[in-house]
Amino acid sequence: MSRTLPTRQAEELHKSIIAYLSANNLPNSAAALRQEVGLGEDVYDIATAKKYETLLEKKWTSIVRLQKKIMDLESRNASLQSELDNATPSSLSKRNQDPTSWLPRKPSRHTLESHRDMINCIAFHPRFSSIASGSDDCTIKVWDWELGELEQTIKGHTRAVKGLDFGGPRGATLLASCSSDLTIKLWDPSDQYKNIRTLSGHDHCVSAVRFISSGAGGSQSAASANLLVSASADKTLRIWDTATGYCLKALRGHVDWVRDVCPSLDGQFVLSAGSDHTARLWDISVANPENKLTLIGHENAVGCCTFAPPSAYAHLATMAGLKKPPPASSSAEFLATGSRDKTIRLWDGRGICLKTLVGHDNWVSSLVFHPGGKYLLSCADDKTIRCWDLAQEGKCVKVLDEAHTHFVTCLRWAPGIQKDGGGAVNGNGNGNGTQEQGIDTDGASLKKSNGPVEPDTQIRCVIATGSVDMSLRIWAN
Repeated sequence: MSRTLPTRQAEELHKSIIAYLSANNLPNSAAALRQEVGLGEDVYDIATAKKYETLLEKKWTSIVRLQKKIMDLESRNASLQSELDNATPSSLSKRNQDPTSWLPRKPSRHTLESHRDMINCIAFHPRFSSIASGSDDCTIKVWDWELGELEQTIKGHTRAVKGLDFGGPRGATLLASCSSDLTIKLWDPSDQYKNIRTLSGHDHCVSAVRFISSGAGGSQSAASANLLVSASADKTLRIWDTATGYCLKALRGHVDWVRDVCPSLDGQFVLSAGSDHTARLWDISVANPENKLTLIGHENAVGCCTFAPPSAYAHLATMAGLKKPPPASSSAEFLATGSRDKTIRLWDGRGICLKTLVGHDNWVSSLVFHPGGKYLLSCADDKTIRCWDLAQEGKCVKVLDEAHTHFVTCLRWAPGIQKDGGGAVNGNGNGNGTQEQGIDTDGASLKKSNGPVEPDTQIRCVIATGSVDMSLRIWAN
């Protein structure tokens, strides 16, 4: 019997061969094979011969057809893989491109449309390929940014949604939203984005909301992972405990609408931007948070602000005239602000303006540092996205004209993936947000050793923008 086939299958093969030989007038060969394999009349009779007469030929032709089909599928698969390699960020590693040098280019991969009014804010989920957008139509929409499909529409706010952020304790990601209806709402992505809590306390429109990393607010306990900071037109910033819904602290110092807020990577500081033409740095690691620094220089309302990630320290230190960059474990070393005076300003931690970036023709609405640290990206009401090279004294090296058909209101970078099992962080390039375990194939590996930042970070070469034209656009390599 065959050494490869089981006994039963080997016997069926022998019967098929014998039947084939008999049907093709080769009785001697058939008789010899029957004798050698020991198939007597009790096992191989006339009925059995009839049953197996054409079986071998049918199997043979089936194999040929399957082989042809397999070859066609392999050819098609190779073609699709080639197309995919040229259309997605996963092609970066295959083309040996460095994700630290990636910049968005036209056309956008997806243009997502469903909102009925302007989009004010966007936020990437730290683990999954979901992105949330908030609009003047009072809704939040959740999309799959890889497929370009709408997943869910969230209703609950009664006026425009002004700010969004994903965050919270490790393994328990929440979506926070704030609105002109004076409230902040928390939604649970693991339970169909059910509204689990509403935070009330601001007396005017809440314009921005961000989760604070663990270890802030004067507490090193696990509860500190529940902290949230909000900015409002009532001239205050408020720090909240998302587990209880209580306002823990109110930060007062701005004398006009607080437009934006950004927590530092380690959660020790908060940077705010206001219509009083100033940005303010707050130390929230102490029991009574204090206004550590006031950045003065803009000639109009400051609409956006962000901390530089440690990966940018080397370039900004050169700009600041330092012999060596600050340690990566130190936060709030360099800051960036964007204003309605059409400029972007880069600052050091002492409040000195290192550089004023001029190029936009209208209000600057959002800023994000490239995770690789070399670039700063901005968008504005002039409908453009601009890329500034920090290694060249902040020179504008790329402009995406007509990125949208109307004002570009918001810009976020897709969160990176910590390949050692840590998580991704929501995307303004500086690592603010919650970290969770995730797996991703986009982009290539970028080794870091940035103190609070987990090592071995994988950059996703994906950004998103929202606009007054009611569309959300995904830009990817």
